[in-house]
Amino acid sequence: MLDRFLRPIYASPGAMEILYYPESTKKIRSLNGHLSARVQSLLISNPASPRSGFADEFLSGRRRYSCRAFSLNAGSNHSGEAQKSALLLERSRKLPPETLPLVEQFNLTRRERETIENLVHGLSNKEIADRMKISSSTVKVFLRLIMTKMGTTTRLGIMGKILSGNR
Repeated sequence: MLDRFLRPIYASPGAMEILYYPESTKKIRSLNGHLSARVQSLLISNPASPRSGFADEFLSGRRRYSCRAFSLNAGSNHSGEAQKSALLLERSRKLPPETLPLVEQFNLTRRERETIENLVHGLSNKEIADRMKISSSTVKVFLRLIMTKMGTTTRLGIMGKILSGNR
């Protein structure tokens, strides 16, 4: 929960783990100030703007999380009442669940699936390589294997089959 100045009022232990991964919160002496800075850096889309919104997604380690904000004062007519917001942090699904049968149909390996997940998020070969900790050449090999298995000839063809569910 955040106050109207986007300072944390409360954070669950699970949220703390997500926000501070891989660090331990036990070593932090002033949690409030440090947590406020962490929220500003990870979750606020444009901290310099007074009307900035929250980021839709962010990374914590190698995991992708979605962030949804809720106003706790919606519909309140009390102008003196302090605005509060609640943030819901959820681990993002890598691929939509409806695509899983399609991915299984083409008998893709775990690393080929990971390549597709990064491709669907719009990453370049270099960015995919950095995320997967492999070379760009290996990414190209994975993409060629995926194209062969799926019967496509381009990256766009892979995305089209995955996102539309066309067999």
